[in-house]
Amino acid sequence: MGLFDLARFHEALRSMRNALLFCRGRRGGVRRMFTGDESRQNGFTLMELLIVMAIIAILMLIAIPTVGSLKKKANDLSAQQSVRAIHEAQVQYSSTYPQNGYACTLPALGGDPASGAPSAAGAQILQGDLTSGYKSGYIFTITCKDKVTVNSVDRFNSYVVTAVPQTVGKTGDRGFCSNEDGAIKFDPAGGTNCTQSLGQ
Repeated sequence: MGLFDLARFHEALRSMRNALLFCRGRRGGVRRMFTGDESRQNGFTLMELLIVMAIIAILMLIAIPTVGSLKKKANDLSAQQSVRAIHEAQVQYSSTYPQNGYACTLPALGGDPASGAPSAAGAQILQGDLTSGYKSGYIFTITCKDKVTVNSVDRFNSYVVTAVPQTVGKTGDRGFCSNEDGAIKFDPAGGTNCTQSLGQ
């Protein structure tokens, strides 16, 4: 919750306290006027409960957008970390399978160890939750470039990995791109036109 939202939250709490004190004061005055009873009446009146419910509703309206914003920020950071993890996996893949160069699919970087030994089709380098192409509200894709065929084996000397929100504005705001150099750039519109470097 930001400082502005926190200030509004405290202001709402003060308003609720003042409203309850006002209602109790009026109720106590009327009670003393007709009964002469100076003791404080226990429980809440219907008016007090309605005021509390209204203030709770206001606080929820304040908190819900804040929670959504925090979730998008968490997804944003997770996407950046996943792009870095893919780059590290690609470096290891190209070192292990130099005849193939870089992997052109996420499943080629993953694989189940229980299915057998690692191979160029399933190197068992990348975590399984990322090889599906979907993680923390983002969609990940690898595109290979610079193909060279040697002895009927295709070798790819470069690649581009992209990470875009599943729903722009809801699961994330920015799209991310990287390549064999490892530098991450982003598209503020949530697409793959990544022209801005992180930190700008």
